[in-house]
Amino acid sequence: MQKSLYGVVLTSLFLFAACQPTSDPKEGDHSPSSAASVQEERIVATTVSATELAAALDLELVGIPTSYKELPTRYDDVTELGNPMSPDVEQIRQLQADVVWSVSTLQVDLEEPFTSAGIEAEFLDFQSVEGMIQEILSIGERYNREDEATALANGFNSRIAALEETYRHSEKPSVLILMGVPGSYLVATKHSYIGNLVEIAGGEIAIDVDNDMEYLASNTEYLQQSNPDIILRAAHGMPEEVIEMFDEEFKSNDIWKHFHAVEKGRVYDLEEKLFGTTGNMAVLEALDALEEMLHPEDNER
Repeated sequence: MQKSLYGVVLTSLFLFAACQPTSDPKEGDHSPSSAASVQEERIVATTVSATELAAALDLELVGIPTSYKELPTRYDDVTELGNPMSPDVEQIRQLQADVVWSVSTLQVDLEEPFTSAGIEAEFLDFQSVEGMIQEILSIGERYNREDEATALANGFNSRIAALEETYRHSEKPSVLILMGVPGSYLVATKHSYIGNLVEIAGGEIAIDVDNDMEYLASNTEYLQQSNPDIILRAAHGMPEEVIEMFDEEFKSNDIWKHFHAVEKGRVYDLEEKLFGTTGNMAVLEALDALEEMLHPEDNER
C-alpha cells in the first residue's frame, strides 16, 4: 500500500513540478563565449533543471521541456518536447539529437522508451548537491566549459563549507519535511533533494529510514512521535492550492496541534522556485532560506 501510494504521488510530483526552475532564468542568458570551442553535439534537455544547467554552462540546446515556468530566454526559439515525465520521443528522434538529458529519478520511467527509440539518454544525478556538482564538473570538462563549471562548483562548495563550520558544534534541530501536490502529500527523507539541503544547512531529518527511498507515506500519529522542532511544507504543482490543503489539514486534524513545531510556531512553507524535487541552480538561495528557518537565533545577531 505504501509503495503504491509512493508511486502515485511521486508521479504527480514530476507531472506537476519535476525539476522546477529555481532562480531568475535571465541570469543565465548570455551569448556563447568566443573563448570556448564550438559545441558539436546536438543536446536535448528534457527537464527544466537540465535546461538551466545548460544555460549556466553556456551550451546550446536543440530541444527543451514544455513548462509553465519561465525558461532561459536564449532558448525561446528552441523546440519544446513536452512534460519531463513523458517527453515526445518521436520529436526527439526528428531533432537528430546526439544526447538527451533527463534526471536519475526518472530513469525507471524513461530508459526503456528512449532505448527502444534508439535514443542515447543520460540521466543526470541531481538527487543531492554533491551529485549535481559532480555532474556539472563532468559536463564542463566534456564541452570545454571547465571555467564555468568550476565557478559554479566552487560557489556551492564554499557555501557548504561555511555552513558546516558555522554549525559544527551547534545542536541540530530535527526537521519534518512534507512534500505536497494537490490532494495529497508525502514525507521527504534524507535521500530527497530537500532532505539533503536540510542536512547541509545544519538540520537533522526527523524521520529516519533504513532504505534509500526519497519519500514515505504519511501517518500523523507516527510523525508526532518524532516530535520535530521544525516542519517544512513544500508545495508543488499548484502552490496556492497545496498550501490551502496543508492549512486545512493542520486546522481540521487535531493531532497537528500537539506537534512541538506547531506549538512553537516553527512551521514554514518553502518557496517553490527554490525547492524543487531535484537539484537545480538555486542551491545558494535555497541554503540561505533554510539557514534562516533552522537557525533564527543566529541570524538575529
